[in-house]
Amino acid sequence: MAFTMSVYEKFRPFFIFLLLLSLSFASQASESFKVESATVKKIGNGYVLNAKIAYPLTPRVKEALSNGVPITFLQEIRLIRSIPLLGQYWQWQKTRWETTLSYQLRYHALSEQYILKALDTSYQRSFPTLTAALDALGHIESLNLPPERLSDTIVTRLQIRSRLDLHALPTPMRPGALISSKWQLSSPWSMAEWQ
Repeated sequence: MAFTMSVYEKFRPFFIFLLLLSLSFASQASESFKVESATVKKIGNGYVLNAKIAYPLTPRVKEALSNGVPITFLQEIRLIRSIPLLGQYWQWQKTRWETTLSYQLRYHALSEQYILKALDTSYQRSFPTLTAALDALGHIESLNLPPERLSDTIVTRLQIRSRLDLHALPTPMRPGALISSKWQLSSPWSMAEWQ
């Protein structure tokens, strides 16, 4: 009994560190982005992607946004050719096509509006609330996929994820954001359903 207590006392700081680390990961997981749904539909001779992504922001990101810091969101999409070699346990995969959609969200204090701008096309919209802006950002509707990459849909998979682009932050904020868990917001890769 005395030996067990001395071992516990000796490693007590380590156990406390592990407990705090697991709580940190649990809180981070609850605040990360999530691809709620993603479907690929055949329309005519082509295919389109429809998806819904949830964007819960941490208080630190909301504070930066309300202080006029532009936040860049990336939506990454890729088509993968997946051939099973040992059933579902081991598959050979090759990326056939990938793209990244970049959006910038900023708060305009004078008009009290949130401005959402597609960086690829410079198209922008304004919203009265942050919730409305994030909801619009999270809707991908009828995004055309390259038909030449979808000749064999039986072995082709579409994956999607979203994350913050921390390298687009202003230079003074970047180092702190890169090491802070309050800025590490991303979703895991999610597989789209084919309809």
